[in-house]
Amino acid sequence: ADRQMMAARLKRCVVRRRDGPEQHGVAASCLRELRDKACGVLAIDKAREPITLVLAEDGTIVDDEDYFLCLPSNTKFVALAKDEKWSSKILDSGTSWLSESVDEVDSAAEKWKQLARQLKDDLSNIILMSEEDLQVLIDVPRSDLAEELAQSETKIQVLQDTLQQVLDRREEERQSRQLLELYLEALKTEDSILSKVAEPEAAPRKEMDVVDTGTRSTDTRATTALRDQVLAALKEKPAPELCLDSQDLELVLKEDTAALASALGWDKQKAGALQKACDQELSKRLKQVQTLHSLRSTSKGKKTLPWGDWPSSKRKK
Repeated sequence: ADRQMMAARLKRCVVRRRDGPEQHGVAASCLRELRDKACGVLAIDKAREPITLVLAEDGTIVDDEDYFLCLPSNTKFVALAKDEKWSSKILDSGTSWLSESVDEVDSAAEKWKQLARQLKDDLSNIILMSEEDLQVLIDVPRSDLAEELAQSETKIQVLQDTLQQVLDRREEERQSRQLLELYLEALKTEDSILSKVAEPEAAPRKEMDVVDTGTRSTDTRATTALRDQVLAALKEKPAPELCLDSQDLELVLKEDTAALASALGWDKQKAGALQKACDQELSKRLKQVQTLHSLRSTSKGKKTLPWGDWPSSKRKK
């Protein structure tokens, strides 16, 4: 019984070196245990420790225990020894599998299967998915998804209805935030008009007031590691934190505020507000996952959430 309980807590992971061709399967119950086992199977010299574990897909540094627990089974990690850095541009024979995995995800047919496998491992992964991922699973034919998840079409209908509810709730949150921003902007405009009426006519500005200090050219040199797709979502979406998955939210939070503001063409205050919103959304999702894990651990004799317990509702057109 103790062995079964210990096995239930273990998470299957795949580890490799940055420039090595071999991959190793490792089972660990926590992040520290994964680091120790990775050092052992990859034969990393003690002098080059401590190692840093990053996601092989995009280089996200995994140093938070709760975030590690939210990752699906068979997640691929790259172990970086001291002074090593992850790079997506390394495409030699030892790391060509990185680009191959990205190409596989880019395929629409393979993407929904990968997302379905995440749900099969843990239904709480719904909370961590982006709106695009949710829509992909909603659009999958019911029979195909039922075959992939080894469930009946009736239960798959309940699952897709639940996905639609999550998607609709995020859309409502976006619309509410957009209305609030419009209201605040209207108040700001009204205050500006009243202040101009009350103030006397301003004196002509001196030429020295418009001297270019050269700070703009310096700011534009700031670089960011975010993908163009993420930057486009941040710039164009009214509530971008709802459109991104949790890994992208993590990357936005790790960005320097000045570099992010320069990349988006915003001021530093607006970029800081965006990072704060992303932080709140990520924290909310992680809390929801932790709540589900807590409910699951207290349920007697149940290792996963019962598919039939998801609320059923008619999908909105």
